[in-house]
Amino acid sequence: MTMTEYKQCILVREDLKLPKGKMCVQVAHAAISAYEWAKPAVQEEWKREGQKKIVLKVNSLQELFRYKEEARRMDIPTALIQDAGLTTVPPGTITALGMGPADATTLDKIVGQLKLM
Repeated sequence: MTMTEYKQCILVREDLKLPKGKMCVQVAHAAISAYEWAKPAVQEEWKREGQKKIVLKVNSLQELFRYKEEARRMDIPTALIQDAGLTTVPPGTITALGMGPADATTLDKIVGQLKLM
């Protein structure tokens, strides 16, 4: 019997050239927000497995939306992160996308070609 391995993928817009601290905060928002949309059983198993996650880069807002749509078609929980605009970017700027926790193999099929941040 094979057990499902779960993980999260956080996609960050590289075109915004966010300062490292700002990027870290956006990643944290994406991780928590996407987690809240996952099914309780998946949440629990993902936590039991150590909360695996990876941070990947995309080149544009359009690319981020393409990955969100693909995840939606595969029934993967997602969360788009909009910045409040208090420091670096204008209010409402979409900075990141959280995906999962979800089946790691399924996520890899969607984002496997992206580069690590």
